[in-house]
Amino acid sequence: MAIRNKTPFTQQPGFPVLLLQAGVGLLVSMLFVISKDQTAGYSALLGGLIALLPNAFFAYKAFRYFGARSTKDIVLSIWSGAMGKWILTAVLFALVFVGIRQLDMAALFVAYLLAVAAAASAPLLIKNF
Repeated sequence: MAIRNKTPFTQQPGFPVLLLQAGVGLLVSMLFVISKDQTAGYSALLGGLIALLPNAFFAYKAFRYFGARSTKDIVLSIWSGAMGKWILTAVLFALVFVGIRQLDMAALFVAYLLAVAAAASAPLLIKNF
């Protein structure tokens, strides 16, 4: 019997990582607006969102179940969350490449990579993670 986690999403373990990632995306976007132009700013914002949204999906899926009796459901949920994260990332990149006419590729990828790096280094940056 799988036990669903009734903890609000904002109180789940992955939420501080998402906040850090969102903060990095916004900061990089603002820096690009200040140092370059608006196109670079919104391109960076899109890059940050492409990193953030799939991670939010994964966090939602990964922390749905808990308890020893839910082991199988936990593993399946993490696996489906990881696969969904990769698919969502590819779809979001495709939508941006097809749907946005003026795009600063460098800003997009810099913001994406910095947001991914922020999430990867979150255990070092966030106390009590």
